Amino acid sequence: MKIVMMGSGGVGGFFGARLAHAGYDVSFVARGEHLAAMRARGLAIENEPQGDIRVPNVRASDDPAALGRADLVILAVKLWDTEAAARAIRPLVGRETAVLSLQNGVLKDDILRREFGAPAVMGGVCYVAVRIARPGVIGQTGTMQRVVLGEYDGRDSPRARFLHEALQRAGVKAELASDVRKAIWEKYVFLVGLSATSAAMRATLGPIRENPQTRAFLLDVMRETVAVGRAHGVALPEDYAEDRLAFADTLPADMTSSMHHDLDRGNRLEVQWLSGGVVQLGAAVGVPTPANRAVCDILALHAAGRPNR
Repeated sequence: MKIVMMGSGGVGGFFGARLAHAGYDVSFVARGEHLAAMRARGLAIENEPQGDIRVPNVRASDDPAALGRADLVILAVKLWDTEAAARAIRPLVGRETAVLSLQNGVLKDDILRREFGAPAVMGGVCYVAVRIARPGVIGQTGTMQRVVLGEYDGRDSPRARFLHEALQRAGVKAELASDVRKAIWEKYVFLVGLSATSAAMRATLGPIRENPQTRAFLLDVMRETVAVGRAHGVALPEDYAEDRLAFADTLPADMTSSMHHDLDRGNRLEVQWLSGGVVQLGAAVGVPTPANRAVCDILALHAAGRPNR
């Protein structure tokens, strides 16, 4: 099966390199200095606890059409690039091509379904702490590398089984979900909470969960997200926000979100698709989302990033 990674930054570069290192046919869409380094020296993953991985020769291009038709396209671009990326990968997508997004959020697959039709789109969510350490090198923090994937209709398809097995052979903890929509929302609840509070409060998780006011706000943000998901038919437990708050108490105090990092660096923010997604989906079913709306308002002046970035 021919796999193309649309986006070769932290997530796309990491899982693509893992699959390529395991012997699978993987091509990469990348750009700039990262692409130049991949062409010259290949792609590497650096992780001190687990050891490094190097793929010395990779096929990479900034033009998806140059890579030819694929059996599977995996999207790993920032959320604001989803529509542009979907248009760019059209030459890769044939009648039997599967399209899988490992992006954050829950609105991403609606965009892909509009572009390619529901049968083409698989569901997936990943858990890994990665970044581009320098051109051609993906840095991984910690040891978690987990992917949950599946078909939206719950069937056990050959393409889902193939990717599940491929990821496991590549050393990734992979799970096949009978309800992949629920799995995506499970991550979304905590991701929205952590991203909203860490970015709006300019703080890491430790101080947020220790202060009674900010802890209550974190819980409110997650409760709204759960209520919106349940109103849309997602099988989340009613007390899932409380479960995630208890989970937050087990995490390192210095943990923060990529949106907090983006804010500090003056980069564009994914707030429109995280808290903004909760607001949008809540309005569609009549569920109030004042906490998430407040986050969107607080970060509105920063959402597009600083000029000249």
